[in-house]
Amino acid sequence: MTDTLRAAQAHCQSLQDAVAHLRDNGLEQITAWGRHLAAILPVGGRLIAAGNGGSAAQAQHLTAELVGRYRRERPAYSAIALHADTSSLTAIGNDYGFEELYARQVAAHGRPGDVLVLMSTSGRSPNLLAAADTGRAAGLRVWAMTGPRPNPLALRAHDTLCIASGTTATVQEAHLVTLHLLCETFDHETLATETTDPVTTRRYDLPRTETPTPRLGRAIDRR
Repeated sequence: MTDTLRAAQAHCQSLQDAVAHLRDNGLEQITAWGRHLAAILPVGGRLIAAGNGGSAAQAQHLTAELVGRYRRERPAYSAIALHADTSSLTAIGNDYGFEELYARQVAAHGRPGDVLVLMSTSGRSPNLLAAADTGRAAGLRVWAMTGPRPNPLALRAHDTLCIASGTTATVQEAHLVTLHLLCETFDHETLATETTDPVTTRRYDLPRTETPTPRLGRAIDRR
């Protein structure tokens, strides 16, 4: 067996162990999160998500599933990935420093009762710790998804799901499984409470707008 193949097998085993631990210890927490989101998002609540690097991509994955859809057609729900607004990101980083990158956006967008999801493999990123403090002070419900305990972010959040792995890649992969399980619960719970057909905003569902006919005698700008 080559070293490369041995490393690949070790990676797969690490993920298998982490998902098994998640299945045995985290499913009740994940479904509780999904039920909570199903209670607040359809009545005007918002989910705000943040992370750094790969965790930023995971945060945006989660918000995309809510604004778009996971498996079935349903209404769009308010969810914001804070790293995606590059102009705000660079302005805040330049004027206030990297530590305030997310805290200031939480102060701007968060409302009492909203949910703030912070994703970090280490649980030690200063900008996420500051966001957690700001979110709690503003009345948001703060959830964290991290690597192993103990870590500072787990102590700052109202509720934390920790992945039992010391490997960054494995933690991120297990976070992806977690957010899909969260969306599955959310879809199940919202479907159970719907009394009418979900509203969709697909382009072909929208009314067509007639193209105005240019007035005779006026030049048409074709640039």
